[in-house]
Order: sequence, then structure tokens, then C-alpha cells
Amino acid sequence: MSDAQSRPTQTELEAAAFRTLRDHLRNRSDVQNIDLMNLAGFCRNCLSRWYAEAANERGLDMSQDEARELFYGMPYAEWKAKHQTEASPGAQEAFAKEHGKG
Repeated sequence: MSDAQSRPTQTELEAAAFRTLRDHLRNRSDVQNIDLMNLAGFCRNCLSRWYAEAANERGLDMSQDEARELFYGMPYAEWKAKHQTEASPGAQEAFAKEHGKG
């Protein structure tokens, strides 16, 4: 970023990129969280947790459920019921191997 661009501009650009990622993942409900975790090492739940942590670090009281609802665009339980499928054995095995749960 050039010296001519201010810090608020960088923050605005980062926020816009984050909103685009959030909206993209909302629109791609066919992509399962476990697949995101296996491929990228993070998922929608990670993003919502990071959001809540950032809010709490800044003195804003935000629960994990509140952050998930902001990120998913609906209560998490509703999103799971509508969009989450059973992970394949291969995906479960890859997750367990990568994340030490197996």
C-alpha cells in the first residue's frame, strides 16, 4: 500500500474483502466446513470465532452464537439443518489426521 493511502482506507479495503468472502461462503452452502478445514485449515466457524474474539478484544460483548449468526446470515442450527451434510469417511479421516482427532 502506498504512503498516499491512509490506514482507514486499508481497513476499509480489508473489511470489504472480508464481507466478500463472507457473502461468497454464504452463497456456496454446498461447500462443507470440513472440506474447507481440510483444504484451507479454516472454515466458517473459524471466521465467526475470529470475529467474536476481535469484538471482545475491543470491549464489545459478542457470543460465539451471535458471531455465527452474523456470519451465516441465520442461526447456526438453522444453517446446519438446511445445508450441512454428513462428512464422507475420507473427509473425516483427513480432518482427524490433520487436526489430531484420530
